[in-house]
Amino acid sequence: MPHDGPARTGVSAPGACEAGTADTGSPPTGPHAAASGRALTFAGAALTALYARAVGDDGFQLLETVGDSPEYRLPQRLSPSGGSAAAHAARTGRPLWLNAAALASYPEGAPTPPRARSASLGALPLGAEGTRPACLVVVGISADGFDAGQQRFLERYADAVTNVLCAQAGPPEPGASVLSRALRRIGVGSFVLVPDTGLIEADEALLELVGITPDDFDGKVDTLLAHALPEDLPALMSVMEPSLHALGRRELEFRVRRPTGEVRWLSLSCRVPVSADGEPERVLGVVTATQVRSRSADDVSRIQWLTAALDDAATVGDVGRVAVTALREPLGADRVALADIRDERLMVTLLDPPDPDAWPQLWRAQWRSEWPDAPVSALPTLQLALRDGRMDLWPAGTPLEPGLAGVGPGGLAVLPLPAKGSVAGVCLVGWDQPHEFIPEERSLLTATAALVGQALKRAHAHDAEQELATMLQRSLLPRRLPELPGGTAVARYLPARRGLQVGGDWYDVIALSEDRVALVIGDVQGHSAAAATIMGQMRTAVRAYAVEGHPPDVVVSHANRLLVGMETDLFATCCYVELDMEEGNTLLVRAGHLAPLLRHPDGRTEEVEVEGGPPLGIVEEADFPLTAVALTPGTVLALVTDGLVEAADLPLDAGMERTRTALAAADPEDPARMADALLGDIGRREDDVALLLLRYDGMKTKPIRAGWVVWRLPDAVMHARRFTARTLRRWNVQEAADAVLLVVSELVTNALVHTQGSVRLDLVLRGDRVRVSVGDSSPRAPAKPVIVDWESTGGRGLLLVEAVSDAFGTVPVAGGKQVWSEIAVPRGEPAMADAGL
Repeated sequence: MPHDGPARTGVSAPGACEAGTADTGSPPTGPHAAASGRALTFAGAALTALYARAVGDDGFQLLETVGDSPEYRLPQRLSPSGGSAAAHAARTGRPLWLNAAALASYPEGAPTPPRARSASLGALPLGAEGTRPACLVVVGISADGFDAGQQRFLERYADAVTNVLCAQAGPPEPGASVLSRALRRIGVGSFVLVPDTGLIEADEALLELVGITPDDFDGKVDTLLAHALPEDLPALMSVMEPSLHALGRRELEFRVRRPTGEVRWLSLSCRVPVSADGEPERVLGVVTATQVRSRSADDVSRIQWLTAALDDAATVGDVGRVAVTALREPLGADRVALADIRDERLMVTLLDPPDPDAWPQLWRAQWRSEWPDAPVSALPTLQLALRDGRMDLWPAGTPLEPGLAGVGPGGLAVLPLPAKGSVAGVCLVGWDQPHEFIPEERSLLTATAALVGQALKRAHAHDAEQELATMLQRSLLPRRLPELPGGTAVARYLPARRGLQVGGDWYDVIALSEDRVALVIGDVQGHSAAAATIMGQMRTAVRAYAVEGHPPDVVVSHANRLLVGMETDLFATCCYVELDMEEGNTLLVRAGHLAPLLRHPDGRTEEVEVEGGPPLGIVEEADFPLTAVALTPGTVLALVTDGLVEAADLPLDAGMERTRTALAAADPEDPARMADALLGDIGRREDDVALLLLRYDGMKTKPIRAGWVVWRLPDAVMHARRFTARTLRRWNVQEAADAVLLVVSELVTNALVHTQGSVRLDLVLRGDRVRVSVGDSSPRAPAKPVIVDWESTGGRGLLLVEAVSDAFGTVPVAGGKQVWSEIAVPRGEPAMADAGL
């Protein structure tokens, strides 16, 4: 229905219209009115009323209404010269759309209480040029008014009402109202389905769309489904047999074969209200005929280009980039995501745009990694689309699960990617502004999904060898980095884009104690599965030597001897950093690797001058000297591999300078963003890339320490207890004295009796916990007794220590072990700093 003038096509002379409406009257309510009400409800209408002039009367009389809505009442008569919305629309010849707030300016002719204040209204003039014989008034369900799609449908409906009125030469046909006949004219049918019984109430318009006469319809849903094409049955069955996760409103398109052999496209929109116990009660829906036009030259050329481009796409990434080119700009979409389905899990392979700010916070938390790392069953919207194998279109405002919220607030298209009887992946297309899905767009989405699915299947086969090597390498790298007191560590790894797309770069963050951490980055020569295997062995060895408590130079020396003894032709480089999180002191060792980079709090950057040794695996007795550097809070330490700073067209010095510039310009408040900024767009990588960043913040609560070397004297335990008691008094934590003294007595006694060499007692107060550590020269951990009875003579001490401790354990250290216990203490007055004992 046009907005810009009173002219209407297909309307007969004014006299004919008036004659046809003079004696129309209000037909009795019946199945036709109920079916029309169901259909109009999906257009946002709670009540639809037809006003027309009677012969010899200038006023508008209410002829009939559709909609079982007792909450609203409309007047029986309206004055054409009055201030009602219907009169205004009739005088201007243009539709008038009013939300609840705007409706307050048209009190005359508005719906009356009890719910009139929350109603919206639409007034659409009906008639031929030069006259305004009738008006359609629609009371809206939403106080916000009718959206653009609903307005277009109602304007089309008003045109059909006009045609019915003007074609009518006498009283209405028995049992058929003007409003119901108009719905049939535009091809809108409705139904009510009871899932448990398989019975469906379908109006004559729906039967006519499918091609069934009312006399041949037995009221069973199977009779309707028998006319659907077999490939569209799964999607229809998901509507006819709804499950709990399919509740709400759904839309889909399907095809039916009419008795004449004609294949007709139909569009279905339905909703599933639930009963009091939360089970699906009914399925209410409308079905309309979809206009399928022949493809234009542009459509054909676009499909031809897409077919050729996908034929040249070898990898999954190539397929994703072609899909983005085919969908995002032609559809005006704001974002496109492509994900593989592997073992019922989603692995995102492409995100466009690549800017993290364009995606929901939940996605940014796992940026450039596998998201969501959850089974498909955790995302019911995607699970439903993948199970049916049909495209799902979700309009603006649809409530979706948190994993999809924000991907398409203005509209979301979920495209399963079919391939050889299965689903290879899924594509998400999202819009920020409210988006209407027109038939041409639906056709493009359907065609693209089919072609991309086949190409994705081929790309998976092509990437099988590379994927196997990549998964091997990922399994050898740490899945997540530990949380550090006084600092934040982030890492990035990108495989090479040539050969097997696998290499020997690795990184690790090793928590040595509560206040010490080791950072290591390395690179094994080559790009092969052998390099990845050696990388995994070296990372494991370095971690094992570090956890034993060896200093950095000893850790690297042990790793070097191990690699030499493995008799491999490959060598490795390594940079090892041990950091005291409390004081900021670092010890660095470099074995043929690039020097670390520092970004100071004021933004200055520098390349740390670390005296280096040869690469690992070349000289068995090589020396690896230590370099000490002090860090201040706010400093960022960057460890990189040569794949980031060196290439065939990028000299090493220029690459290091470029990385230093990016490090200085990045925001240290977000280490993850800083890591992404350092990676940048490095194009087609010839080498794999590893990057490890640590922002040192300093520990907010520094521990208080005290130590004592235990002499091997008969009264050594007494001296250890006295030292402990003095220390606890100085720290004002006497409330824990009994438990701490018991632990000290048992651990010191155990070390003196069962070990040789020196014994040391260390006390640490951190927050509300006292940690007692007793170190000795024996690497063997103390053993608790397996059986404790009245005849046992030893081993009870460790059971007592474990009983009174909040935490208890043993850690290996260089030259022995350390047995420790932690005891929570109530805090009174602030503890005094230890003056040194």
